[in-house]
Amino acid sequence: MLFSSFDPCRPASLPAYSPIHTAIRQTARTRPIRTVATYGTDLRPRRIQSTSPVHYRRRSCPPRRLSKSDLSAPILDEYPHRDIIGIDPGALPTEVTPLLNPPCRRDAEARESLETIPESQYSMFVEELSTLLRYTGPIFGTHLSEYFLLVIPVICIGHYSTTALAAITLGSMFATITGFSIIQGFISALDTVLPATWSSHPELLGLWTQRMAVLMTAILIPISILFFNAEPFLLHLKQDVKVSHLAAIYLRWISLGLPAYAFNYISRRYYKSQGRFSVPTKVTFIVAPIHAVLTYTLVFGPPRLPYNWNLDFLKLGFIGAPIATVCSFNLISTLFIIHGLFFSPRTAWTPPSRRMFSRLGVLVRLGMCGVGQIGLRLWAWEVLTLAASLLGPVALASQSILVIFASTIFRAPFALGIASSVRIGNLLGQQDARHAEVASRTAMGLVVIMSTFTSILVTAFAKYWAYIFNHDPDVIRIVARIMPLIALFQVFHGTAAVTGAIARARGKQLTGALVNLSAYYMIGFPMGLYLAFRHGTGLSGLWIGMTVSLIFCAASGLYLCLRVDWDVEVKRAMQRIKRDKLVCGCESGEEDGEGESQRRTGVTRAESR
Repeated sequence: MLFSSFDPCRPASLPAYSPIHTAIRQTARTRPIRTVATYGTDLRPRRIQSTSPVHYRRRSCPPRRLSKSDLSAPILDEYPHRDIIGIDPGALPTEVTPLLNPPCRRDAEARESLETIPESQYSMFVEELSTLLRYTGPIFGTHLSEYFLLVIPVICIGHYSTTALAAITLGSMFATITGFSIIQGFISALDTVLPATWSSHPELLGLWTQRMAVLMTAILIPISILFFNAEPFLLHLKQDVKVSHLAAIYLRWISLGLPAYAFNYISRRYYKSQGRFSVPTKVTFIVAPIHAVLTYTLVFGPPRLPYNWNLDFLKLGFIGAPIATVCSFNLISTLFIIHGLFFSPRTAWTPPSRRMFSRLGVLVRLGMCGVGQIGLRLWAWEVLTLAASLLGPVALASQSILVIFASTIFRAPFALGIASSVRIGNLLGQQDARHAEVASRTAMGLVVIMSTFTSILVTAFAKYWAYIFNHDPDVIRIVARIMPLIALFQVFHGTAAVTGAIARARGKQLTGALVNLSAYYMIGFPMGLYLAFRHGTGLSGLWIGMTVSLIFCAASGLYLCLRVDWDVEVKRAMQRIKRDKLVCGCESGEEDGEGESQRRTGVTRAESR
């Protein structure tokens, strides 16, 4: 018998002449037998005990073993480990086999799942906070230096004569209401279209800028005519004849700088939408000291020079202030043009063509709503000053100090509002709704912290701020009494500025205009006039009404911003850009699949056609 006993799990000895042994020896010579050691987590070698060429399967019982005497010596020397028989050598690892498995479909799926893990709220908050702070600094410097361009002539004329100071104050108020506010309101339409365009189709940014230049050319014509014929309107307002005459002269000279004023605002929007906030800051920092020296020289004359040089012809008196302002406006425009021609990349620029006269209706609609939003706010402060003039000269002087002080400290939250508008517009153009939402909430939280800190400073030094401007004890007493109100509404004023900027980034200027109309002209002014003239609170009553207006603006803005569906806002921004592409004849690929070079190629082809 071949087997003395039968046990499927324990092999018996095979004689050398056994046919089975012969078959095994032939198989061993034709298919080399190898022993493979694998390593588990305990780093100890394991022997594979399966004959499958695809995967290794453990058996339920030990493999059959051949005794040493049943195999010849050459086979034993060549294959000392006889644990595995019949394994395909191609399926076994060698010395060069990698320790890790090669990439497979499951690895790719796992990698994709890791890439699609949503970013945490904290990381997005940190990113948006750093971005907003980085944007806000240069914008604050730009607006502060530009504000000084308007304040320096008032300071110089104030030391020239009282009548001239009244005239330049009246002329500035008329220019703000009928000119500057309208220009700023229409140009605010670029806050909606430029940032989103830069993120998705940068070549269209220059086209929208050219369209705004065309629109402002048409708007400046009636404004200039009004400035040249302002004296009858001022006399109709029952103003002093001499003061009205000097104010009309001021407005005629200022009208020469209106084109440069509009161009400067457009250029600032053009650079800021690209994230190049330092360009307007550098330009205004260069011009601000030149403007101060030029204003002083043209109003009071140059200082005494050696060699008896006679430069008395530069002493122009009252008209020197508006002439210096016009020269500074044109100098800023010249620096913007030089920087754009020689130091700026042409990524966002499109050569002028007939397309700059298309889709002007979009800018008109957004611009008129922007006039309602920005103009109503600026007009409110001018009307507040006009009402304060009815309370007497002391109240008017105190009002001038309070308005200048409030406007100066308002530059910081106003700069944050512009930064948030640009950032949110860029994110909408990138179709990133989650980051846009986080950016808006971060901006609202940051402005509350910033305004609270400002309020603490104003309250701590409330008795000392007035000494910067005046030493009249009555004026100082009134200013010190109203300073706590200014400290109180800083939080609401800043919040209203940021929420209004977020509304402009979404193209909701009409909503902001309605909020300002309700707050200032339906709630704040009636309450302030009643408290000031009927209740006898004087100037404090006017500022109480203004505080109530700002509280309403801030509460309404927060409510509207917290209810925004940012996915819907992304779709609206993409629809505006898509309509503009169709009008411009650009390539109509998928909005999120085309590269920037392909988009620019589409514009070039459209231009050639």
